[in-house]
Amino acid sequence: EAVAADWMLEFACYCLCRHFGEGREAEFRRWRDVALAVINGLSKLPTHQKKTVYLCQLLIRIAKGKNLECHFENDQRISPLESALSFWTLLEREEIKLEKLHEDIRRLIQIQIVAVYMENGYFKEAAEVLERLFTDSESDKPLRVKLTTVIKSKDPYVPLLQSFSYNLLISKIKAYIELFMKENETNFLIQAATKQVESKGLGATTLQKNLVDVNENGKRNLETKRRFVLSIILLRDVLGQKLTTSTFYIFKFCLFCGLNNVQNVEKHGGALACGRRRQRWTYKEDLELKSGIREFGVGNWAKILVHGDFNNRTSVMLKDRWRTLCRIE
Repeated sequence: EAVAADWMLEFACYCLCRHFGEGREAEFRRWRDVALAVINGLSKLPTHQKKTVYLCQLLIRIAKGKNLECHFENDQRISPLESALSFWTLLEREEIKLEKLHEDIRRLIQIQIVAVYMENGYFKEAAEVLERLFTDSESDKPLRVKLTTVIKSKDPYVPLLQSFSYNLLISKIKAYIELFMKENETNFLIQAATKQVESKGLGATTLQKNLVDVNENGKRNLETKRRFVLSIILLRDVLGQKLTTSTFYIFKFCLFCGLNNVQNVEKHGGALACGRRRQRWTYKEDLELKSGIREFGVGNWAKILVHGDFNNRTSVMLKDRWRTLCRIE
């Protein structure tokens, strides 16, 4: 069981990395649930699995990095990115240090922790987190001084924050996970699944016919379902004889939990992961709303939504926010 769980954890982490790199949010959320199910099922964390677990936890937190209402720690003050930084520190200890890449990612996470608070108008919290992030060491001093000055300016769009943007952080993380994926191409489940597909075909002709007249979303859904079906077949044929019946069905449930809850996950946008009820409007979103109204006029909420940079908003939300702004002003 321990060996099978080891294969499954590596496979889930590999899929998590791939979907993070490709920007496939729905698939990432499904494999996040699988990875967490396997991780939570470990009675203890073996030394050789530490790097894999830390990487999964890092990616899950980076994906929620801009959502300050999402909490992974018992301390409500700890933002997703600050939690991610702790796992990045653990990752650095588990491998031969890639000096430049490690340093870049650490610095970007630190800067973005402060930047996200400022973008949401939480300047007091930004100052508090700065105190937690940095020690009094000489190596930390230059960046600490710069960020202190930025917080005092209360301007989230200063050149320093723009130069070390969230998009740059994501690109650096993608470069890091590419190295991890190359190291883990020998995972047993990946190799066994490849042989299974090549030897049996698994209905490739039927799948090709079904793909002819479907749109891009249909293709993605079909591919997702096929991956889950392949995983179940693999577990049945390769692992079935080595596992107890109860353990086999636990793995089967882990694989299917994402597929069976696709609609719920996509409707609620991963709300299960962070228990979020309402999402506060940021200063940047208010600027986007005002700019959209100047360009398209009051009432054209759909156009404003399409052309603006909003965080999981709807036309109704835009209309309600505009009414609120009018009352405030």
